[in-house]
Amino acid sequence: MDENILKKEIESLRELAIRHIKNLSKSYPDIQSATTEIINLEAILNLPKGTEHFLSDIHGEHEAFLHVLKNASGVIRRKINDVFESKLSEEDKKILATIIYYPKEKLKLIKKNKKVNYELFQKKTIYDLVKVCRAVSSKYTRLKVREVLPENYAYIIEELLSIQETGHKEEYYQKIIETIVSLNRGEDFIENISRVIKRLAVKRLHIIGDIYDRGPGAEIIMDRLMKHKFLDIQWGNHDILWMAAASGHEASIANVIRISLRYANLKTLENGYGINLMPLSTFASKYYDNDECKNFRPKNSQKYDEDEIKLISKMHKAVTIIQFKLESEIIKRQKSFKMEERLLIEKTDFNNLTIKLNDKTYKLNDQNFPTINIKSPSKLTKAEKILMKKLKESFLSNEKLQKHIKYLYLKGSMYLTYNNNLMFHGEIPLNEDGSLKTVKINNIALKGKKLMDYFDKMCRIAYFEQENIKLKQKAQDLMWYLWCGKDSPLFGKSKMATFERYFINDKETHKEGKNPYFKFRENEYTVNTILREFGLDENKSRIINGHVPVKVKKGEHPLKANKKLIVIDGGFSKAYQSVTGIAGYTLIYNSWGLLLASHEPFTSVKDAIKNETDIRSSIILLDKVEKITKIKDTDQGKEISALIHDLKKLVKFYKNGLIKENEV
Repeated sequence: MDENILKKEIESLRELAIRHIKNLSKSYPDIQSATTEIINLEAILNLPKGTEHFLSDIHGEHEAFLHVLKNASGVIRRKINDVFESKLSEEDKKILATIIYYPKEKLKLIKKNKKVNYELFQKKTIYDLVKVCRAVSSKYTRLKVREVLPENYAYIIEELLSIQETGHKEEYYQKIIETIVSLNRGEDFIENISRVIKRLAVKRLHIIGDIYDRGPGAEIIMDRLMKHKFLDIQWGNHDILWMAAASGHEASIANVIRISLRYANLKTLENGYGINLMPLSTFASKYYDNDECKNFRPKNSQKYDEDEIKLISKMHKAVTIIQFKLESEIIKRQKSFKMEERLLIEKTDFNNLTIKLNDKTYKLNDQNFPTINIKSPSKLTKAEKILMKKLKESFLSNEKLQKHIKYLYLKGSMYLTYNNNLMFHGEIPLNEDGSLKTVKINNIALKGKKLMDYFDKMCRIAYFEQENIKLKQKAQDLMWYLWCGKDSPLFGKSKMATFERYFINDKETHKEGKNPYFKFRENEYTVNTILREFGLDENKSRIINGHVPVKVKKGEHPLKANKKLIVIDGGFSKAYQSVTGIAGYTLIYNSWGLLLASHEPFTSVKDAIKNETDIRSSIILLDKVEKITKIKDTDQGKEISALIHDLKKLVKFYKNGLIKENEV
């Protein structure tokens, strides 16, 4: 490089650094404010790291999910055990834990019990809750604790947390609690301090994909997540599908509706989001009136009567045929997807009702296709076009759905590296030899991190682009590819055999081959290669995945590659629990190490409140550190250390007169 050019670049960087320090002076206008902040930040660096909570593949199971959030995968119960040890009976610990999880509901039951001195019970409960709150707040500065305190009780809670129950202030401590109860504010105070405990028990929540589909309450889960201050989401294939549908992508809309009908889960669409399915009902009743639609009878349909099931089956078949048509058009216009073998609706001989796959001819198990034009099978009829226009408008104009999807974009990404953990939902495409696979799509050849970054960028274009319609459609189609494409890191299979499962009896055609990633994730060398690709130190980092349920019943284990990779999809969704044998895995990463929790199925909120039946969990300590992990050892610590470095420069600038104090 030319010496003059090098000098100019160095000078440019120097000017940029000075400008940054000058901008910093706007927040810290003198030596006093800068040095005070340095002292505060240095102290924060030496606090224990906050607890991180990892969940994956929630699939709309809102009751179980919300309970796991409330009990923080057992963190709160373990904290109760630590605080009280043998000072409380097991029964009293269970009651205290249930009050923290469901304060209003549990207190209501206890109040009805005539054998309980309710006033005395409230005093004792507040006394115990303050102890638990003190324990969970010990990792935070007073300022951070203050931020989560309810306005009405902020001063009182802060006083109670700072007072030791023994010594000169014991009477003061007791008097505060007695006054709260005597003024009939006991229940309200217990509700509020319980909320504080739950918020402080976990500092950051990681959702590793698949909030949507299967279960009945995805919108309830999204409402709850939007209240969580420190949260990140790694998109799953089911999330991507809903995101594409919310952008107005018709094939994705058809998929979303089909899956909802397949699992008889209309609650999220109709009740949760108010999506109007009446046009589809009318259409299906007209065209499939005399069709039993046997292959389209929904799963989990116990809550519906036979007439309702018949209608759902007709709607299910109608939207499935539309989906296959729309997907064929995507495959034909997006040549780089290389999915021509999935043009099954066009390969079907509708005269003889057969299809030829891999040199073998199969008879279709369905004979009624009233909306298929034999000459142009993938062409929508006029009625289908009108129907899709109405459904698309319903998705685009739905305020609640759009709010939730925007939040998924705000907090979400294809992957995240955080505190030496690489988190992504599915897989990183690999070759048969375990090396990173180069995927050529839209005339761009990418692999590993660059491929994930490209998909992330295009997902955002699909939703937010308003001017370049061609680019928007290309990006929307790519989101559909992420749902079902061969080299999609969110799908990870050779094909999505939806057509075969509906129309061909031979189960050999239903098989979906997995990407080599799922074989090589057992290999420590391959996992280390992926960690290095994402800029992480292979000696102290790990990968955390969801997507593929761990079949515990068959002897599978969530820990792979010498504990370098952890799969935490253990079956949150009831639809998977018969296969997995458990009800989900979650991870807890605190200042002492990494804990893996496997959960048994959740009974119900009613049972949890009445009988204190917490989710039974088995805890495995995966990685115990020799010394406590502090904030200075985390990604947040790196950011704080960088700020301290800049503040010290600012102080030096003040002392040298390069910047005047209180200049702004």
